[in-house]
Amino acid sequence: MGRMNLAARAGRWSAAHWKTAAFGWIAFAVLAVVVGGAVGAKQMKPWAIANGESRRAEQILDRGNFDIPARESVLIQSATATVDDPAFSAAVTAVLQRLAVQWDVMTIVSPLQAPEAGLISRDRHSALVQFDVKGKAEDAKDKVGPILSAIEGVQARHPGLIIEEFGEASTNHEVDHRFERDMGRAELTSLPLTIAILVVAFGALVAAGLPVLLAFSAVLAATGVNQLVSHIVPTEEQTLAAIILMIGMAVGIDYSLFYLQREREERQRGHSPHQALLRAARTSGQAVLVSGATVLIAMAGMFVSGNSMFSTIGAGTMIVVLAAMIGSLTVLPAVLYRLGDRINLGQIPLARRRVRDDGPWGRFIAKVLQHPTIALVLSAGGLLALAAPAVGLHTKLPNLTDFPRDLKIVATYDRIQQAFPGSQTPAQVVVKAQKVDTPQLRHAYELFRHRAVATGEFFTPFAVTVNPDKTVARIDFAIAGTGDDAASEHALQTLRESVIPPIARTLPGAEVAVTGVTAGTHDFNERMRARLPYVFLFVLALAFVLLLLTFRSLVIAATAVALNLLSVGAAYGILVAVFQRGWLGGVFGFQTNGAIVSWLPLFLFVVLFGLSMDYHVFILSRIKELHDEGVPTDEAVRLGITRTAGTVTSAAIIMVAVFGLFASLSLIMMQQMGFGLAVAVLIDATVVRAVLVPSAMKLLGDWNWYLPRSLDWMPSLSPEGERGRTPTRRALPTA
Repeated sequence: MGRMNLAARAGRWSAAHWKTAAFGWIAFAVLAVVVGGAVGAKQMKPWAIANGESRRAEQILDRGNFDIPARESVLIQSATATVDDPAFSAAVTAVLQRLAVQWDVMTIVSPLQAPEAGLISRDRHSALVQFDVKGKAEDAKDKVGPILSAIEGVQARHPGLIIEEFGEASTNHEVDHRFERDMGRAELTSLPLTIAILVVAFGALVAAGLPVLLAFSAVLAATGVNQLVSHIVPTEEQTLAAIILMIGMAVGIDYSLFYLQREREERQRGHSPHQALLRAARTSGQAVLVSGATVLIAMAGMFVSGNSMFSTIGAGTMIVVLAAMIGSLTVLPAVLYRLGDRINLGQIPLARRRVRDDGPWGRFIAKVLQHPTIALVLSAGGLLALAAPAVGLHTKLPNLTDFPRDLKIVATYDRIQQAFPGSQTPAQVVVKAQKVDTPQLRHAYELFRHRAVATGEFFTPFAVTVNPDKTVARIDFAIAGTGDDAASEHALQTLRESVIPPIARTLPGAEVAVTGVTAGTHDFNERMRARLPYVFLFVLALAFVLLLLTFRSLVIAATAVALNLLSVGAAYGILVAVFQRGWLGGVFGFQTNGAIVSWLPLFLFVVLFGLSMDYHVFILSRIKELHDEGVPTDEAVRLGITRTAGTVTSAAIIMVAVFGLFASLSLIMMQQMGFGLAVAVLIDATVVRAVLVPSAMKLLGDWNWYLPRSLDWMPSLSPEGERGRTPTRRALPTA
């Protein structure tokens, strides 16, 4: 007997100590949730997602105790009346009176009493009443509810006018409410949907419920652990909660499915429950270990991005993947050992029970193997065609225009932008000096305003705000465009290259930097373009090494990486076609905005590459297992893919269903993320698995197992944990 692999040792230990493994896992999950909830999560700083000059500006504001309260605006607008009409001015007065009696309102600015503030539109059909919400800006969304109700009351008494509130606090209040509603619906829908698919896959209620329970417990444990880890890598709970749930349920169910299906297959072959469990641990268990390690490597690529948001996502996803791996390798064999054949309780007679070697999948793979060149050319060509739109990929950070159009706050934003161009997405010039209120600097601020407005790309309102110790000033300009379009990009370039430098050179000792929506998107995109090659290199190189150690073949490692890149590229192309170019967006009910969310390409690459490798490692492990037993390569490919077809198909259907639920949410970033992941998994589980892998391996023949003698010293991570009965080919195949 060869040495036992790690997964086999874990399976044997768990079976022998099933109480310790099972109840220890429950205790760990409960403890993680309780302790994590008690300690709480440390949130990342607002500037953490920023890059470049905008990050430097945001850090200056944060370190300078630039604690500006949340600024809100109330729009009063009429298609016919102007601010000079009695009915219009009466509405403004009513707004002022209602705001004056609100407990959390301060610093109210009236457009009628401050004409120089730029709060009356050029056509005088619109006016803004501005005020601040008491306390810290990040807490304002929890206080703004009564204020919104008060403004709705004024609107009800003035039906001939539009009276609506807008600001960061009211936006976050409404968007958070929508996000929580969407997430609640996704959570309620995903569990019964997943169980229904597993019931069909396993044909038994107990067997179907076990992967779901393990995956959900891994998500709970990971959520608690992530709260603790956030004190080292600060987190962004709202975004990360959705990602942990989505990735955790997907990989947790996958790993349990791989393991459980192999155990059932071994039982059908006549092995005893104990023997079947150990064989499943030695084969599928080790495949789970390698698959999980590949996903962890891919997720670790986010740390190479140089952006705190990606580090946060990377930490959270690595924690949940690791939790899912541990649960599958320890808790699952313990429960299987205890249940034995009772895992089949609650059988569903009509459900599919077994994939036959000569069934539909077997016949399809046989056809592919008969015509490998045609199959390879057509499938690879089709994926390359799908990937073509990705060449024109355009990214931007989400802003108000990207929120669901049925949100009331979006309509209000559009009205304000039309009446007061750029006022809600201002460019912000940050000035740091020993004293920022000197006559010289006050004169510089006026020069900033004069030069900026003279370009025709910046407008009023114009505001200068100074921190309490007079060391930091922030100058806000209303900017042309929507904040992230070509007009805003050009205005930013004008501000940074033409408006600021001549004045900044006259301010010795002062530090000047630009931030805001436009600057943030521009700097973020520039950073991602610079770092993306390093992320690709990191992930691909480490994945290649891991696959090389697992399969002891240069060719298999290289083709696996190439085929997965092809499926990821196709997913990119489809994502761009649907969300950026708008093809079929209406059919799917998606909101399109001519761009992809800035953080999504890098995130999708590492996640898709990792998840794609899951199936690849699982299938190749079975093929190598058969080949090492002496089965010819062609037959090993056919049998390996056929015998894993049911498991991979079930896992893929679950992933596509879960990701598809997230694609049905309201927020565009969730739609793009869910759709991109679902499409990639679908491509990988069909075109790549059923056509590209068998056709490529058929054409390569014995080259598949090529390993130079100079690399024979490498350790083996093979699912068998040993060389197998047939020596691995170390020399070039002869003609």
